[in-house]
This record gives sequence, structure tokens and C-alpha cells, in this order.
Amino acid sequence: MKIQAAILVEAKRGFVVEQVDLEEPRKGEVLVKVWASGVCHSDWHLASGATKHPMPVVAGHEGAGVVAAVGESVRGITAGDHVILNWTPACGGCFYCQRGKPNLCEAYIDPIWAGTMLDGTTRLKWKGGPLYHWCGLASFAEYTVVPQESCVVIRRDVPLGVAALVGCAVATGVGAAMYTAGVRGGESVAVYGCGGVGLSVIQGAALCGAVRIIAIDRNSGKVELAKRFGATHGVVAGADAVEIVRELTGGRGADHVFEAVGMTAVQEEALLAVRPGGTLTLAGLTPTGSGTNLPGAVITRQEKVIKGSYYGSVNPMRDFAMILDLYRAGRLKLDEMISRKWGLGQINEAFAEMLGGEVARGVIVF
Repeated sequence: MKIQAAILVEAKRGFVVEQVDLEEPRKGEVLVKVWASGVCHSDWHLASGATKHPMPVVAGHEGAGVVAAVGESVRGITAGDHVILNWTPACGGCFYCQRGKPNLCEAYIDPIWAGTMLDGTTRLKWKGGPLYHWCGLASFAEYTVVPQESCVVIRRDVPLGVAALVGCAVATGVGAAMYTAGVRGGESVAVYGCGGVGLSVIQGAALCGAVRIIAIDRNSGKVELAKRFGATHGVVAGADAVEIVRELTGGRGADHVFEAVGMTAVQEEALLAVRPGGTLTLAGLTPTGSGTNLPGAVITRQEKVIKGSYYGSVNPMRDFAMILDLYRAGRLKLDEMISRKWGLGQINEAFAEMLGGEVARGVIVF
């Protein structure tokens, strides 16, 4: 079938929207009509060249839509189902899946990073050659074919624009607080970065019972926005940010600090805001090959813990439904996270506005 898709031909050249060919789903695959796809920094890392990947490629990894057709042997998914796309498909049987960490599944990591389906081939074609799938999803397109393991069927009373955010930013942020860090009632939290992931960390920390939640961002508007999502205090990023965090936490630093920006300099500062014995959780994605200078002597002597958080340590098949139930119960603000909506033809404008720091989360809608 012929569809419109946003293509990255090479890094640093922006997106081009072109007609491409999409094959029918094969065994174990699902054809999804995409309704919405979030505009995320992880896609920008691909566009800027900070993340290396085969090209040309259709980006987009935070999506939701309606199942149009299913291939042979697909179970539990039927045409008409509403689904969130999951960029960490899990086999269920590998070392990590068996230990409750499907977000780290080792069986599917190679084809996903190669930009193909699980059988090593692409369903997308452009100008007679293969067109790669980012994260196995390629959701910056009118339709996409994905592995059945990448489809999470959801309740139908949730707007698909909201559901798309759960596929990355919300799951990553809420999960980082709930699962990776394990925030407990009465603890203090500081969050660097108040975009989609950071706002979700703030909401997750509030759900966990944190009593002091400090939002830090270089954009004063985002700091004020964070207070509407559960932050008790706001700090405009600057030379005195760490000192303010300490003043707000009895002079010690926060029990939990989250870095949701993906910048090495911010990670280094965030460690200074952690109290002795506290935890720094890195939820932002830094460029491939970058290095963060963290002082080993301080980490040892003050027993500071540093954790990486990949997809918020969530189990998508279990946790997407939980997150949507919390949303429907009024305990998660997700509609309010969507600052702007764009059409596919405006995708370069959408990323420019994201980089300008004026949106909490933007969404491409079809």
C-alpha cells in the first residue's frame, strides 16, 4: 500500500515527507493505522546524528492507533483494537524476561537496532530500496507494520493522542519514579528537566507519596507548569540550583534526584543535589558515545547510588493499562501535557518548537 511517511535520509538534513510503500503484515505482525505520534528528543537524537542508525529511516516511536489488519498466527489482537506501540518488544523467555525485566529483552534487541522487523527484513520500501523502521515502530507514518509484541491493546475510552504519550514519555517518567527509583512515602524528590518525561516523573513521585517535589528547568514557564503537575517547589536552573535544593531538604540534598534532560553536564550537577545515601536516577538519554564525569570518591564516601532507567523499568503489557486506569481515575494529568498538535507535513516545525523549550509535549496527529 502507498502511504505518507516522514523520512530521515541522512542526519542533520531534517525530515522529508514522501509517499512510500508499505507491505502487508507477515506472520506475527500487525498493521496499525497511526492516529498520533509524540515528538520526542530520542527522535531528535536520530535526526541530529547523536544516535547512530541505518538510513533512510522512518522515525517515530511514541505512537498509538487502531489495528487495521493482522498477520498469520497473531493472537489476542484483532482489527479495530486500540493499541499503544511499545518500542521494547519482549520474547518472554530470555534471561531478562525471565527475571521480570522485559524492557531489557535480549532476544529482540539486534533487529530493533538494525531498523528491521524481527525476521531481519523491512516492510517499508522507498525508491526501490529498503526503508528502515526506527525502534521497530516507524510511527511518523499514516500506517505502520509492527511485531505483535509491540502492540499493547488498551481500553477504548482514552483519546489516542493521550495514549500515544504513554508509549514513551509517561511510561518512562512514571516508571522511573515507581519502579527504577522506588520512591517511598515521605521522601523528597528533585527533577531536572520539565518536559514530557520530567513532568511524568513528578506525577509518579506524587503518586508514590513524595512530600517535597522540586522541579528544575532553565525555562521559567516550564517550572511554573510543573507545579500544576505536582511539584511543590520550582527552581529556574542556574548556578544556585543545587544550593536551593539543599536548602529545601534540610541542608542535605534530596532523597531522589532524577535527570530527565539527557545532557552530561546536567547529570553531573544532579549528583551534587543528591543527599549522602540518596539515589540519582538517569532517565534522560545522552548522545551515543558521550561520557559523564562523576566523582568516584564522592560516590564511595557518601554512598550515593546511580541508576539508569530504560523505559522506566516498566513491563508495557502490564503497566500501560495501569497508567491509563490512573488517568481515567483523575490521578494522572495527561491531556494537560499536550501543548501543541501538528500535521505530518509540519514535522520539522514541531521539532524546532520542541528544541525551543516552549512545549511540554507535542504530538503529530493524522
